[in-house]
Amino acid sequence: MTATRTEPAAQADAWEELRTTALLGTDRRPLPAPAGSPALVAAATAVDRTDPATALLELAALTAVRRRAGARPAAGPSGEAAAAPADPRPELPVAAARRLTVLLEGRSGSAGGTLANLTELLPQWLATARARGLRPPAALVPALLDSARARSELRGDVVALAGPLGRWLAERNPDWRFVLRTATDAPGTGDSGTAGETGSPGAPDAAGDPAAPGDEHRIWHEGLFAERVTHLTRLRRTDPAAGLDLLRGTWTTERAEDRLLFLDALQDGLSPADEPFLEAALGDRSKNVRATAAELLSTLPGSALATRMAERARAAVRLAGTGRALLVTPPAECDAAMQRDGVAPRSPTGRGERAWWFGEIVAATPLRTWTDDTGLTPARLLGLPVGDAGPDGKGAGQADGTWTDDLREGWARAAVRQHDADWARALLGPTPRPGRDGRTARTAGAPAKLLAVLPASERAAWTAAFIQAHGLGEAFQLLGACATPWTPPLSTAVVAALERAARSGTYPWSHSGVLGMTERALAPEAAPAVEALASDAAPDTAWAETFARLAGTLRFRAAMLAELDV
Repeated sequence: MTATRTEPAAQADAWEELRTTALLGTDRRPLPAPAGSPALVAAATAVDRTDPATALLELAALTAVRRRAGARPAAGPSGEAAAAPADPRPELPVAAARRLTVLLEGRSGSAGGTLANLTELLPQWLATARARGLRPPAALVPALLDSARARSELRGDVVALAGPLGRWLAERNPDWRFVLRTATDAPGTGDSGTAGETGSPGAPDAAGDPAAPGDEHRIWHEGLFAERVTHLTRLRRTDPAAGLDLLRGTWTTERAEDRLLFLDALQDGLSPADEPFLEAALGDRSKNVRATAAELLSTLPGSALATRMAERARAAVRLAGTGRALLVTPPAECDAAMQRDGVAPRSPTGRGERAWWFGEIVAATPLRTWTDDTGLTPARLLGLPVGDAGPDGKGAGQADGTWTDDLREGWARAAVRQHDADWARALLGPTPRPGRDGRTARTAGAPAKLLAVLPASERAAWTAAFIQAHGLGEAFQLLGACATPWTPPLSTAVVAALERAARSGTYPWSHSGVLGMTERALAPEAAPAVEALASDAAPDTAWAETFARLAGTLRFRAAMLAELDV
């Protein structure tokens, strides 16, 4: 039963009088006279009024007790409450349930802080348990829901794990209403994050399709913005046409900043069927929306925008007469047609405007344009010298590298947009080697983004070679592009680089970002090697503590994952 309060008007007036006095201050308003029942009047009269502020608090306490004592139980809901639906999934093993309790509390479970921040390991545990098709004990579901309420990135896995009981609880507790607005998709749909550790990608998921009739409508029309974006993204993965129809239905009523992120979600399942909608978005009143629509269209090689960009690219770049150089004639102006196709008239990067326009055109041009028109492979094109065609367009036979960086940067952006592994591989080339000054040679584009285009095993191999040559100083983003857990060769390269860093006398906190990632992504099988480093390090040093913490975390992760194998 719940409690309801029915207080007499005089008692309500007394409380309001006290509240008003507290707001105004006892120096501006005298203490109210005792009122209410004889017992309350007697107690209030006995209050020492020498200190008005203290007396006010005592009077408020007396009145509050009186009000609470007057609360009467209200009638509960009629009939018996429906029980939570049955959940056919097997329950977590006892050891795994205990481990979940530790993770939810954020305790290390060992003295001296010898483990990583365990809240950072919770996402890995959740994804693994979900992929195994397990359900948590009913007693732990409220704590799971509380954790997801505080950390939105956990919601997909938590809602899937909580299953029917989580939805049943959410219908009865407003704090967990997010469960009713959170859609979940099937586990094991990617090779990043903890995909490598989650095992069976096709494991059953009791909450994998929580969309009961009306749920999709409720999520889209009543959910928070982040929930709506997540819902649209997941719907695009399973039914792209339905996702487009959903967005089209509310497009004109959405805010510009919301339209931008909703449009970005269309990259999942993007196909020629989306082209009419995106072409219309090129006329949007928001320049950011127009730019995003243009970028999406440029990833469709057969789109009208891609064709227009290819024509501009052919006018801007050509093979010299001998076929041994590329000559560039960047656009002289950014006309209205270029602006409609997403090219900003002014450079937001500080680069010259002609260089900016040229780079935008190259990035939006289908990469097959260059190979088809020249008959050259990506590697051969990248090996050609580049120069300015000059005012007469002939270049006077010069290939001085004037536009080399702009052309390569544009090709790199196009390779990432179009997910072209051949071009990404050619642009990355062999592992960069340090120059004479000890610095790493510059790679066109962002290497981490180019790596993301390659298969997972190739990403790991390239990154391992990079670390072997250059250490961890510039490897943070590269490691972030690699699937976890890291492959044995990559894990070995990281451990060896940490050993070299420790011997060189550098401090662990100079590698803090990589170390944090290493605790979550290094293969647990590397624990013995890390323990050996901890033993070899000078006692009571920062590196000894760092290696001990890393080894303890790897052991913890190994046990954590083993407990979920059923």
